[in-house]
Amino acid sequence: MNICVVGVGYVGLVTGTCFAELGLNVTCVDNDEKKIAMLKKGKVPIYEPGLEEMVLKNAREKRLAFTTDLKEGVSKALVIFIAVGTPQGDDGAANLRYVWEVARSIGETMADYKVVVTKSTVPVGTGQQVAQIIRESQPQPVDFDVVSNPEFLREGSAIEDFMRPNRVVIGAESDQAKAIMKDLYSPLYLLETPFVVTGVESAEMIKYASNAFLATKISFINEMANICERVGADVNVVAKGMGLDQRIGQKFLHAGPGFGGSCFPKDTAAIASLAADKGYRFRIVEAVMEVNAQQRLVMVEKIKQALGGGLAGKTIACLGLTFKPNTDDMRDAPSLVILPALQEQGALVRAFDPAGVEEAQKYLAGLVYCEDPYDAAQGADLLLLMTEWNQFRNLDWSRVKAAMAGRVVVDLRNVYNPQRVRDEGLAYHSVGRP
Repeated sequence: MNICVVGVGYVGLVTGTCFAELGLNVTCVDNDEKKIAMLKKGKVPIYEPGLEEMVLKNAREKRLAFTTDLKEGVSKALVIFIAVGTPQGDDGAANLRYVWEVARSIGETMADYKVVVTKSTVPVGTGQQVAQIIRESQPQPVDFDVVSNPEFLREGSAIEDFMRPNRVVIGAESDQAKAIMKDLYSPLYLLETPFVVTGVESAEMIKYASNAFLATKISFINEMANICERVGADVNVVAKGMGLDQRIGQKFLHAGPGFGGSCFPKDTAAIASLAADKGYRFRIVEAVMEVNAQQRLVMVEKIKQALGGGLAGKTIACLGLTFKPNTDDMRDAPSLVILPALQEQGALVRAFDPAGVEEAQKYLAGLVYCEDPYDAAQGADLLLLMTEWNQFRNLDWSRVKAAMAGRVVVDLRNVYNPQRVRDEGLAYHSVGRP
């Protein structure tokens, strides 16, 4: 089967490459000539473990191709995935301009039956609008179906998430479209992957509902962490005790500086906006967003208090800048709020990130970017763990202490054993632990 993926951002590139790995012929299309030129040379414009090797392999074996010519991709494909960005607009709603542009181009280009699949995260009702735009753009009527197939890829483990997903959601109306989509994903049947086959609107809502709920768990445990600090409880133990209840589950109960990235901030805002547009206030999600924004400021105050209440003239070594490990994504990263706030109060920030420095330099001015964690620690009054990269989990604390001018460690991810750090003669502060 031939498929076309429009958009070579994070979702589109991972989706197209993984389908090629499953044996399909894939053409990835994007109007960014620089990105397409890079990909044709085997260079991946994003950081995702294992992706570049998979792109090279499938391009070499002629199952994966890249082009800026949408007509070329559409003409050969039975299934066309729309995987373009849906950035947050000023009102919080998803900006669907790129989706509409692609739908219009597909309508103008298609000459035979196609299954058009929205892979991008889009509000409920988008499928109907995509179908309408395609119909209105066709030079002459051609049959097609629109399907919703939301992605559930976590940055840093996207290939594993695609190849061994928790579930595959297919929202379609016609039996023909359902059959084609099931055939497309047939290799995953061998893994006994659960399939949810439903209507388009329900499939669109599943993605937003999932992300809003996971974001809620994060904001909840961060609120619990702030209370734990005040009463002398340990949020890690509290989270473990909660998570062993199968009705709750252990995941997304890790206290820290709040969620970031390309999905949770955007999708919570979008579903709140969607509800408001329909005359309903999604109060829980509104509170989730408020707590998440506030949590960054709570972390700033924690750092300030760890240094005795003042930041002027202090040097802070920051380990990690991206919103999570194993990615170079800086979108809505906690560091984008916390570090400028520290700088505004007079602190100098020395920072290191294994993959995010180039991207961080676009957003964070005035930082001293360093070669490794120990370089960042040179002369620092405080060592700050911002992102829990594996490289930071087993630091040589005697070496860290020797490099630092001060003796304070603030662990925003609760990675380190408090006693181990204190045994080295360092003052240790974490989130929600005594």
